[in-house]
Amino acid sequence: MRFTITGQENESSKQITFRHIIPSVFTSLHLICGMFSIILAFDGRYVPAAWLILLALFFDSIDGRLARALDSHSQFGLVYDSLSDIISFGVAPAMVMYASSLKDFGGVTGAIVATFFVLCVVLRVARFSITPSSPSGPRPYQGLPCPASSLFLLALIKAGVPVENMPGVVALFMVILGFLSLSSVPYSNIKKMTRENANKKRCYLLLGAVLLSIVIFRGAAPLLFWSVYIIAGVLRFDWDKWLIVMSSPIQEGNTENK
Repeated sequence: MRFTITGQENESSKQITFRHIIPSVFTSLHLICGMFSIILAFDGRYVPAAWLILLALFFDSIDGRLARALDSHSQFGLVYDSLSDIISFGVAPAMVMYASSLKDFGGVTGAIVATFFVLCVVLRVARFSITPSSPSGPRPYQGLPCPASSLFLLALIKAGVPVENMPGVVALFMVILGFLSLSSVPYSNIKKMTRENANKKRCYLLLGAVLLSIVIFRGAAPLLFWSVYIIAGVLRFDWDKWLIVMSSPIQEGNTENK
């Protein structure tokens, strides 16, 4: 199956095969999850809305892998993915927190905070879009990744935190997360970790700690995980160096921004 796309800058037609469309199908599912999350938020169903954003992250992680596996990278796919990120990791979490906590906070203050969070996500995605990839491999994330900031906020709901009774705290979190996403604070990116270069003892130790946390904290475990990740970045703790065997030649490269 082939489709023809003609761009203004290039008068020649480009044939798009089915393998180019497959990654965009998952990007579409990523976007759909974000939109349904917004709809559920205004219907007062905050927990399902939070789960849908987590599902959006799952689809977002698949489309890039498929594009690499099928060798079907395209400028269209990159732009489409960036726009979907803005909806699912910017607008959707902001609307969930606004509807659940901020709508009656200080007149228009809640609306301003939610808009500020979305603005920070948009600026971060725009910065990523013009950042050239490193030929030596993925670099550390520059600033807090927008999926991490959105999932931290939604973990508050998943943990049963009474966000409706603490709009001031929620607003403070959203402002801090917004500034961190635009900052130059390096956040670990373990995309370069493979089965060959992983420090297996530390990986098993981390896995054990994660499982133990889930058993102990149950629904609050995701909030703990994202809190550790955010604070670790501020403290300049490098998970790459901790989890990857330093003697591996892969370790000599840098890691990729998003």
